[in-house]
Amino acid sequence: MKNSKIKLILILSTVLLLLFTSLNVFTSYVKMKRTVEESIGSQSLEAAKSIASTLDIETYEQFLKDPVRNEYYWELRSYLNDAREKLGALYVYTLKIDNPKVSKAMIAGVPQELEEGFIIGEACTVPEKQVKRAYEGKTYVTGVIEDPIYGSYLSVGVPIKDEAGKVIGYLGIDLSADTINDIKREVLENNLFLFIFNGVFILIVVGSFLFLQRWYQKEVTKEIGDTEDTYQAEIKTLITSVSSLKHDFTNHIQVLHGLLQLGQHGQAQQYLSSLSKEVQAIESLKYNIDHPGLSILLQTKKLAAQNYNIDMDFTISDDAFNKIKTTDLIKILSNLIDNAMEATIELPEGERKITVFGEADEIHYVFMITNTGTKITENEHIFKRGYSTKKGEKGKVRGQGLFIVKEIVKKYNGKISIDSDDLETIAIVKIPLR
Repeated sequence: MKNSKIKLILILSTVLLLLFTSLNVFTSYVKMKRTVEESIGSQSLEAAKSIASTLDIETYEQFLKDPVRNEYYWELRSYLNDAREKLGALYVYTLKIDNPKVSKAMIAGVPQELEEGFIIGEACTVPEKQVKRAYEGKTYVTGVIEDPIYGSYLSVGVPIKDEAGKVIGYLGIDLSADTINDIKREVLENNLFLFIFNGVFILIVVGSFLFLQRWYQKEVTKEIGDTEDTYQAEIKTLITSVSSLKHDFTNHIQVLHGLLQLGQHGQAQQYLSSLSKEVQAIESLKYNIDHPGLSILLQTKKLAAQNYNIDMDFTISDDAFNKIKTTDLIKILSNLIDNAMEATIELPEGERKITVFGEADEIHYVFMITNTGTKITENEHIFKRGYSTKKGEKGKVRGQGLFIVKEIVKKYNGKISIDSDDLETIAIVKIPLR
């Protein structure tokens, strides 16, 4: 009778453990797939905000006055195409949303040689639910859209605002469903180890129960009360272990979520294959900066720096920097930081460091970007259009960044200087407030 009860307890416990673990694995599998899609959508939304904030608003407003393939159209199309290539997106484009049901595509960032399709004002396939959100001035993220013409893709959109904060359009990014599915597949394959780990854990639990059964049978003739207490304690310990596994498994998913948000798939694979180290989850970067566009730019650059293992620090004063247009401020800092990153990447990882300093005193805005790297030997040429110290890359125009910065600084009667030695390079921009 006692043996039958013990066997029944063992069977029921095993079934419950199997059921619990299977349910845990299944829910984790579903959550993992959803988390990947949400992470990609969130990351793309941040990218869209960054692109929208650096879009030349004046040029776009000129285009909207006469929406045809004019010089403004081609300038913006080239910019959007460059952003598309850097993101690896299917499309980067602008939208006109003048009603809550249907959006209209205006400028698609595609190569200039593609003349067919991409008609200005053509109805877009963004679902009505997301169009309504955009019509209300909100950002949107769709699920995977099945389009017979452009294929399957996930779409995000953010408002494009003028200097007065008025929404004059939307910037959309489409990501191919194939890309999303590839990431999902890779994540699930990497999690195979965790699923196997759960299976092994079940075997250990069952073996533990068998051990407890034999131990109980041997000790049943002894003090029954103490034996029963010990048995119950062991059961509680096993249940606690299962709960701990669930908790740890959730933590692993959260870590994986953070890594995928940053596109660090290699580190995610290493984490999942070993489970011997803990990788600290990367939290959303927040800076106490009283300038939305600048805050977004610095967040984006910080994430990019982390991808290249660059130590990047910011010291920005609590000022709105409203004496300079947001688009101009973003162009200045974006180009200078990009140049600093390109120079720093050439160094060993431990030597990569960039500092970004910005302050407003009574007479100037001062911005200073310092980076480690090799010495710039031809300072007198670096501000010329088309001049670059980097090797040319096919399909990539170089030598524009510092020229653009100089022209913007000149527009505000400011000054830019670059000092370089064997240890570091310092770029200083001063913009007078009067």
